[in-house]
Amino acid sequence: QVQLQESGGGLVQAGGSLRLSCAASGRTFNGNAMGWFRQGPGKERELVAAISWGGRTHYVDSVKGRFTISRDNAKNTVYLQMNSLKAEDTAVYYCAAATGKSYLVTTMSEYNYWGQGTQVTVSS
Repeated sequence: QVQLQESGGGLVQAGGSLRLSCAASGRTFNGNAMGWFRQGPGKERELVAAISWGGRTHYVDSVKGRFTISRDNAKNTVYLQMNSLKAEDTAVYYCAAATGKSYLVTTMSEYNYWGQGTQVTVSS
């Protein structure tokens, strides 16, 4: 079992920044690909950013140049730095782990552990 706990969400004005954190506990964090997903009101859940065990990254086009995913393997934590936030970034953001997969994972179905989510609201 892997437990994932997100933090750092909140209300921010357009153009502002937030940093989300995802702390992993339980089964070893080592060797796992990680991802951040989001689900906006009335929308499907989508991959925002992913990072491999070795640090390779992937971003959805709408956040490229604004969001940065990173990980601190010593702290079992993954981060999502979000800059230049827009109203359309408003969503519940979820952290997810793809255990047993050290490569970059961009397919939602390969993620087998999920956090509870943290709300990000961007006011225009």
